Amino acid sequence: MTYRREILLALIILALVVGVGLRAPAFVTPSSLLDVLTDTSCLFMLALAEMAVLLTRGIDLSLAANLALTGMVVALLNHAAPGVPMAAIVVLAIVFGAALGLINALLIAGLDIPPIVVTLGTLAVYRGMIFVIAHGAWMTSKDMSPAFLALPKAEFLGLSSLIWIAALVSIAAWGFLNHTSAGRALYAVGGNPLAARYCGIDLARQQLRVYTLGGAVAGLCGYLWVSRFGIAYSDIALGYELTVIAACVIGGVSIAGGVGSVPGALLGALFLGVIVNALPVINVSPFWQMAISGAVILAAVIVNSRSERQHGKLILPEARRKAASVSGGVQS
Repeated sequence: MTYRREILLALIILALVVGVGLRAPAFVTPSSLLDVLTDTSCLFMLALAEMAVLLTRGIDLSLAANLALTGMVVALLNHAAPGVPMAAIVVLAIVFGAALGLINALLIAGLDIPPIVVTLGTLAVYRGMIFVIAHGAWMTSKDMSPAFLALPKAEFLGLSSLIWIAALVSIAAWGFLNHTSAGRALYAVGGNPLAARYCGIDLARQQLRVYTLGGAVAGLCGYLWVSRFGIAYSDIALGYELTVIAACVIGGVSIAGGVGSVPGALLGALFLGVIVNALPVINVSPFWQMAISGAVILAAVIVNSRSERQHGKLILPEARRKAASVSGGVQS
């Protein structure tokens, strides 16, 4: 079922690209398609981070705020000390983002507060902190060193560094979720928390892991976002957390937990990336872009819910059949 859905989504994306290409041939040139991948790179990474959280029946609404706050912190550091090596800047962004994610994890796992409440609160706190530490000012490219701005613009083998970084994060996420006991534990706690607990899987430990890792990815994206666009202020990536969740839902990640795959999340992000880049090319107004994106999200939620309901219906007849055969054997 998962593979069929991913294949169908891939075909829809292909059809969308071809359809837009027939209307605007410039959209399907190699350079234009690579630009779509570059523009969607941060969404790829954040969707994978959100997917890990959703697998545990949680949610993280603070990823975009984490991105914005971390981006402002590293931009301010670069402005104050332009001589700091870029490797140190990138590491600091990852560590700072992980620390923000850990705050979510401690509140959720330690105090047993619902994830949506915690991350909605930290979303507001992190956004407010941007204004406080920057005193309401904006940081632009003229406030950043050339080295700080160079990484996202670098290319290797014809691909931008953003695409390579997103590919590395995707491979790491695939390996973690599919080939480690810790990754499989996320599916277990999301699929059946009670059974997972009886198997010795600690939900709090999994929550600490996914929210911290998600924060680290958001921190990395914070640096990449700010350095690529050359601007940092309190409203960057405002509302982007909803786009991230939408990418997961479209890719077949269940908001009820326990269901999702790396290819699915990536395809969901790519679908939204194509939509965002294609609609302006064919002169669709921003209002229709929002309406179309919303309709796609609703359709994906309906498909997910129907799929899960159908899977639930298959269990009962099978259980009844087995029970009937057992009772028949006993009577005979």
